[in-house]
Amino acid sequence: MLYPESDTVKALRRRLESFMDRHVYPNEERFYKEAEELGPWKVYPVVEELKPKARAEGLWNLFLPDSEHGAGLTNLEYAPLCEIMGRSHLAPELFNCSAPDTGNMEVLARYGTKEQQERWLKPLLEGEIRSCFAMTEPAVASSDATNIESSIVGDGDHYVVNGRKWYTTNATDPRCRICIFMGKTDPNNPDRYRQQSMILVPMDTPGVEVLRPIPVFGFYGVPDRASEVIFKNVRVPASNMLLGEGRGFEIAQGRLGPGRIHHCMRLIGLAERTLEKMCRRTASRVAFGKPVSEQTVTQERIAQARIMIEQARLLTLNAAHAMDTVGNKVAKAEIAMIKVAVPNMACQIVDWAIQAHGGGGTSNDFGLTAAYATARLLRLADGPDEVHRNQIARLELKKYRN
Repeated sequence: MLYPESDTVKALRRRLESFMDRHVYPNEERFYKEAEELGPWKVYPVVEELKPKARAEGLWNLFLPDSEHGAGLTNLEYAPLCEIMGRSHLAPELFNCSAPDTGNMEVLARYGTKEQQERWLKPLLEGEIRSCFAMTEPAVASSDATNIESSIVGDGDHYVVNGRKWYTTNATDPRCRICIFMGKTDPNNPDRYRQQSMILVPMDTPGVEVLRPIPVFGFYGVPDRASEVIFKNVRVPASNMLLGEGRGFEIAQGRLGPGRIHHCMRLIGLAERTLEKMCRRTASRVAFGKPVSEQTVTQERIAQARIMIEQARLLTLNAAHAMDTVGNKVAKAEIAMIKVAVPNMACQIVDWAIQAHGGGGTSNDFGLTAAYATARLLRLADGPDEVHRNQIARLELKKYRN
């Protein structure tokens, strides 16, 4: 193996795979049913039943490099474990490793004060509450985050927050207690990357209104509790500011690097699971006198899917290794490359699997439409393909400037 796994990772992998076999896969149908029947405003009982079991088996906060609160794994060590969790929409939250909580916990661990960590990080690490991240806005092209119009205005020992956000993941979850909000504290600063700040906004603060859940390809709650939220004259203590005024972009870059690679790790697992479904389905169905798996077009797609998954995995492991060894900032090209390559890979493989399943593939009886929704939204979330491609091109061209 190019990136051999340590004994610690091998042991965690075995335990994680066992848990998936015993508790996750058998409960997926129930999970989708609860999500559909209860909707995005409710807690799904199956999740709450399984979380204590995962914690009891020591499969908790595996994402967190800090060994005091997490497993103390590097990005490279976490990658194969995150891939396993990505095989099911049900899995990540059971292990307290789901977005946006992972990114928010990392922000609080890295940039939060002791008081902020005690009030918000601790219950998040315990899985007692959930959180959301409010950055994207409906009124502007948020692919350029300097466009953000929401305001954070100082008023004595408080800040007043105003803005309209959407695709604020998790806001409809009744356990969501805290929001990390990005807005402008200094809109006239000539440095466009020093205009923004991030501040902690408790969700029960007057003026915070979760307006509606937003469906992703018709799915409410799975694969994402996307939400639209209004912040109207929301007053929060000045002590809720993260790191200091004008440092929002700095925090965003620190947060989005790990978030992007976690998404890609999970998507590789989803693509593996999808390829498995395609192989099993085509081997069991007969068309025109022979199994669909013996049709040349099917074999070509299966072969190409295997190649694409392996390419994506190696690219992702390389990015994880770079993040661990030279840091997120230096590894920005590697992170940008996987953020383009992996969601596009997953989209294509899920599309082929839907085709192989026939009409049934367009329902969610096989979990393929939810899988496609996840893969497709990740060509936009944490920065669209176009932005990452532009960054990759600029970094490439920079090599040849005199």
